Amino acid sequence: MRLKAKITLGVLFLYLMMLLVSVLGYYYLKNLNGKARTILEDNYESLEFSKNMLTALDAMPLDRSSALQRFENNLKNEEKNVTESGEAAATAAVRKGFEQLKRDSIPGTGVDKTIRQSIYVIMDLNMQAIVGKNEIVKKIADRALLYIAIISGVCFLLGFSFVYNFPGYIANPIHELTKGITGIAEKKYSQRLHFKSADEFGELATAFNTMAQRLDDYEHSNLARILFEKQRAEAVINSLRDATIGLDNKNTILFANMPALQLLNMQESDLVGKPATEAGKYNDLLTFLVSRQDNAPLKIVVDGKESFFTREQVNIHYENERIGHVIILKNITSFREQDQAKTHFIATVSHELKTPLSSSDFSLKLLEDDRIGHLTTEQRELVESLKQDNLRMIKIVSELLNLSQVESGNIQLQPQPVSPDQVVRYALDAVQKQAAQQQISIRTSLPEHTPQILADVEKTAWVLVNLLTNAIRYSPEGADIALNVEQQDERMLTFSVRDKGKGIPAAFREKIFERFYQVPGTQHQTSSGLGLAIAREFIEAQGGTIGVESEEGKGSMFYFRLPVAV
Repeated sequence: MRLKAKITLGVLFLYLMMLLVSVLGYYYLKNLNGKARTILEDNYESLEFSKNMLTALDAMPLDRSSALQRFENNLKNEEKNVTESGEAAATAAVRKGFEQLKRDSIPGTGVDKTIRQSIYVIMDLNMQAIVGKNEIVKKIADRALLYIAIISGVCFLLGFSFVYNFPGYIANPIHELTKGITGIAEKKYSQRLHFKSADEFGELATAFNTMAQRLDDYEHSNLARILFEKQRAEAVINSLRDATIGLDNKNTILFANMPALQLLNMQESDLVGKPATEAGKYNDLLTFLVSRQDNAPLKIVVDGKESFFTREQVNIHYENERIGHVIILKNITSFREQDQAKTHFIATVSHELKTPLSSSDFSLKLLEDDRIGHLTTEQRELVESLKQDNLRMIKIVSELLNLSQVESGNIQLQPQPVSPDQVVRYALDAVQKQAAQQQISIRTSLPEHTPQILADVEKTAWVLVNLLTNAIRYSPEGADIALNVEQQDERMLTFSVRDKGKGIPAAFREKIFERFYQVPGTQHQTSSGLGLAIAREFIEAQGGTIGVESEEGKGSMFYFRLPVAV
């Protein structure tokens, strides 16, 4: 039977029970009402008529004619309302006595007594009838009450059972179904429903069990492969020598390999599956790694030893959508140590070379002095060539010493308020002779009332000299070089050097500030490729910026900006 049919039959049964009680109550109430009306019509009216006739007899002595008339009227009504056995004979006796009473002229005779006795008989018969009929009505009422009570009790028990059991009949399968769906959602594919009914719930249980069985089969068919892939992925991650931490789009930590756990000094259970903000409440390194965006080297003390790492972030995309990222810490301690060793070696070698080079330069100058002796023309040419090579070596050694200072972080800066004019004059004095040799003129633009800058005079002048030297070196003979100083905003002052050389191709403009880099095809015999790299370090160390604007065939403009002294 279908669930709809069961609900319909249950409601119909309750309706029929209510209808049966209503019909039974109506029947007995109507029956009792009929019995009461019969008593009223048959017996009570006869008693009323009898009473009126006795009253008329009592009034005979006072008003005979009126009393006879009332007696006549009530007697006629009584004759029409004869219902009980023996009532007709008593009524006939009353009629007979009344007719004789009308003929007698003297009242109070024995006829009056006879009439009264007959009336009493009528009243007695009706009184007995009322008592008898009342017993009958009482029995009918008792029987009706019994039947209604029995049927009502049965209806109540059936209705109570229906109300108590039927909601459970509907709700229990739904509860079991909800529990089963929850189990399926939690991947408990062994969940089954067991409904014995053949209605919709039975069909639902069959469909649910089929679905659960198929999911269970699918889960077991793929579980081994999934577990294998998961274990292989974990093995790959743990085999990485670099510390690796994976996070999703909500910054929830997905995995962390052993090197990462060792660096963070945390357990895997304290990291995986938790938001990075929560896991980093008591770990400053984790908070730093998650919030940091630059890739500058960072120092971490591991087992009492300083180690250096670089932070790299790799975004993970799936179907053109970013689903997370991986933070990788690469250990560069060995490279850092090698770099420091290289820097110390360069500084040591440069320092050791600078002394003999200075001595040889002094010796070459002595050879040019006529007081030592006169040189032939060929000898003077050889000394001049040796002198130029010696100067070039001294410059390279000086640049190497500056580079070693930059790399070691020991740049000795003495920033102080200084006039831009002082820096410009220092630089012009240093390059004037070189510019005159190539017949190059330097046009200077320095506005009046230029504010002072906060800079190290020697290092800033060195940068400007380097830019002017490069401009002279790569400009054609007889060209002009523009040296401009201008204030573009309230906080920075700009120094720029514009030449008319060949220009720099766009592909090489971002690389010319790298160490030992030279634009292909423009190498110069006196260039080491370190000047612009050192210049950038000097300017940035003073809180400034350096850059270049160039176009092939139209020359270049190198510039740097330094903060204005407050």
